[in-house]
Amino acid sequence: MIWTIIAIVFSGLGAAGVALILRKITRNKLPKWIIPVFAGMGMLGYQISYEYSWFEHQEARQPEAAVVVSTETGQVFWRPWTYHFPMIIAFTVIDTANMIKTEVDGQHLVEFILYRFEKQHIDLVSHQAYLLNCTTAEMLPLDQQRQPIITQFRKLDVDEKLYLTACR
Repeated sequence: MIWTIIAIVFSGLGAAGVALILRKITRNKLPKWIIPVFAGMGMLGYQISYEYSWFEHQEARQPEAAVVVSTETGQVFWRPWTYHFPMIIAFTVIDTANMIKTEVDGQHLVEFILYRFEKQHIDLVSHQAYLLNCTTAEMLPLDQQRQPIITQFRKLDVDEKLYLTACR
C-alpha cells in the first residue's frame, strides 16, 4: 500500500511538472491554478488506472494451474465513475493442480480448493475446500477435517465455468 501512495504522489508531481512546463512555454499566459489542477488530475488518473488494472495484475500473479472461474463487479458511491464503468472487486480461482478425482458408486467426485480474492484497502484472500459431484452437479464445502458441510449444499449449472473446469 505504501508503494501505491508513493506512486500517486509522484504521478501528481509529474502532472504538475507538465503544467509548469506548459506555463513556461506560453510565457505564463496560463493561470497559476492550472498547476494544482494538473496535479490533482494526475493523482486521480493514476488511482483510477490502478483500480481498474487490479484484476489483471492479480490474475497475472496466479500460477498456471489456477483458473479464474468467476468475477464480481461493483460500484462505490465515492467513485462515481464506477456506476458507468463497474470495476472488478472480487474473483474466484480454482486450483486445478491439486484436484483429487475419484469415482464412488458410479458417481464422479472431485475435491478441490477455491480461492477468493477481494479488492479492499488491503487485498483479502480466503480459501475453502469443496467436494463436487460431477454426475449430479452438486457441490458441498468441506470443513477442516475434510467432512462435507451438508447445510451449505449448492447445485451448479452444467454450463458454469466452475463445473466445466472441475469436471472436464
